[in-house]
Order: sequence, then C-alpha cells, then structure tokens
Amino acid sequence: MPIGPLVKTTRLGALARKEMRQIMRDKQLIFILFLMPLIQLCIYGYALSPDVNHLRIGIIDHSASATSRGFISALVENGVFDVLPSGGNEKTLGAKVRGGKLDVGVVIPPELERNYKSNKVTDIQVLLDGVDANTAGIAMAYIGQIAMTYDRLIRTGTQNPLQRAAPQVSFVYNQGLVSNWFFVPGVIALVLNLVSTLVSSAAVVREKDSGTLEQLLMTPVSSFQILTAKIIPLAVLLLINVSVSLAFSTFLFHVPFRGNLLVFFSVSLLYIIVGISIGIFLAAISENQRQTLLTSFFVNLPVIQLSGAISPLESMPPFFQWLSLLDPLRYYCSCVRAILLKGAGFDAIWPDVLALAVFAAVLLWQSSTRFREQLK
Repeated sequence: MPIGPLVKTTRLGALARKEMRQIMRDKQLIFILFLMPLIQLCIYGYALSPDVNHLRIGIIDHSASATSRGFISALVENGVFDVLPSGGNEKTLGAKVRGGKLDVGVVIPPELERNYKSNKVTDIQVLLDGVDANTAGIAMAYIGQIAMTYDRLIRTGTQNPLQRAAPQVSFVYNQGLVSNWFFVPGVIALVLNLVSTLVSSAAVVREKDSGTLEQLLMTPVSSFQILTAKIIPLAVLLLINVSVSLAFSTFLFHVPFRGNLLVFFSVSLLYIIVGISIGIFLAAISENQRQTLLTSFFVNLPVIQLSGAISPLESMPPFFQWLSLLDPLRYYCSCVRAILLKGAGFDAIWPDVLALAVFAAVLLWQSSTRFREQLK
C-alpha cells in the first residue's frame, strides 16, 4: 500500500478511537444511547396502544326482561365495559356522563322484548362522553357490534336478506390483531431518530464548547477525516442500540422478526446516517448545546408526527400525506414493519430503501458542507 493512503487510514483510525473514548467517558451520552431507548420503548409500547378496556358504563333497563338482561350480559362479558351505578333515571345518568363519572350511558326502552318478538326495530339510547373523540368512537363501535351480534343470536328463526352472505375473513401477518405489533416497530424507528440526532449533535457541540475543534485543525488531518471519525463510532454504537431495542421488543412485546437480519441492519445503517447528518447539521448552525437541543425539537417533532410511527398515514389529511413524502423517517418505518412483520426482502422494499439512500446522501452532503464551513 502507498504511504499516503496508509497515513490517512492511520490518522482516521486514531481520530475514531479518540472519538469513541470521549463518547464512552460521557455518562450523559451513554444514558441517551442505551438506557433512554429502552425506557422510551417501554413507555411508548404500552402507552400508544389503541385498545380500549374497562370503560365505565351506566345502564338503565326499563324493559327488565330476559332479552334486556341478555343484552346487558353481552355488553360486559368481554371486559370492555365495567357496569357502575347509573342513578336510576335518565337525568342523573346524563349528568354522570357530562360530569365524567361515566364514559357511556345506555337506556333500554320498556318495549324491547315485545319488539324483538314481533320483529320490530328497537331504538336503544346511548350517551357518550365526546371529550375524548377516539374513545367515544371506539365505544360506539363496540356497542353497535355487540348489539348486532346479539340480535343475530336471538333471531334464530329469521333471515335478513342483507345478511345471507357471511364473509369469511382471515388476517394476514397479524392474525391476533395485536396492536403492539404495529406500534412497537414504529417506536424503534422513533427512538433511533431521537437518539441519532441528539447524540451526534451533542458530540459536535461538545467539541465546539471545549475548543478541541480548533486544536484538531492544527493537526495534519482534513475536515473530511474529522467528520468521518465522528460518524463511524456513532454508527457502531447506534447499531448496537438498534440491536438492543430489537431484542427488547421481541422479548417484552413478543413482536415477531420474520425478515433477514442483514437487510434490517443495512436499512437501519442508512437511517443512522440520516439521523447523524441531521444532528451534525443542527450542531453546525447552533452556537451551544442548549440552542441545539431547542432547535432539535422543531425538527424531530414534525419528523415523528409525519412518519406514521405513532398514527397511520391514512388517518392524516391529504396535504400532510403528501408532505410526509419529504420525511425520511416515513420510509424507515415502512421498511421496519415490512421486515419484522412480513419478512420482506430488498425486492419488496427497494423503493423505500432507495428513498432512504437519497435522503442519506443529500443530508450527509449538506451537513458535511456546513461542518467544513464552520472549520474554516
């Protein structure tokens, strides 16, 4: 090997080792790298579940018949609703719902059993606390589904022409409809985004605050070598972070891993480069660590919200769905879910991987340009 490349490689290795030692000595960075992701994974993994259970329901049964008692049993048997005292009349029931003491109020009319026997439609009044629109909508859907199921059970001798065709539904990839299987891969991506930007920006700002960047400029190394030496140790540590998060989610939340580890880590490395590039850019345009942290909130929060990590992209307005195409985390979330849940390979996720590669190249070029300008 010629002397020039060998010297450059030796310098780069020395800088990378120096950077690794600095990171390992910083207890705050170690906490952000390894402990904070596990804490966030636990919090988000449990807190983001859309499943609603143990809603407080008050029931007034004016029918007091076998049919109404069967309907009430159907409401509470699956654990979604817990029956609490209703107050005995509609006025008190409505006041309890408005006051937040009950989530749902149900009033069963006296003609319920008579109408069932004569095949007439019966209106059942349902009162919902609409402050939490999501919970109210889920509660209404539960009650409607339970009412339809119970109606089919007791009307054994009748056939509704609209219900003669019974669809046989099978769910692919998530037969049990476990909500954590959707959220936890998104949380892995979310945590990687936060950690990669925070750690890389903190590493650069620390050099600026301590004045070691100026000292490095006096050594026979180029700005490219300085930047590369910062990226390599962070990338290695962040890959370890991803491995720990993946093992933790598989063990704690039982999220399946059906794909290829090499594909998963290759895609993760691409996004690590994206996150580190964002962090270096934020550090380059900021004067100190406090300013970097505040600026990161204006970047990370929109990136997370538009990525589909927390809520499905389909639930967003059309404008924000189009805007999310400019969000690199969107493509990484899509890749992680496809690899973990579907066992997808490069042949299935190559459009998202290509988009990630473009983002990585552009953001790395922008951040390195800004970094080199700062060193001049």
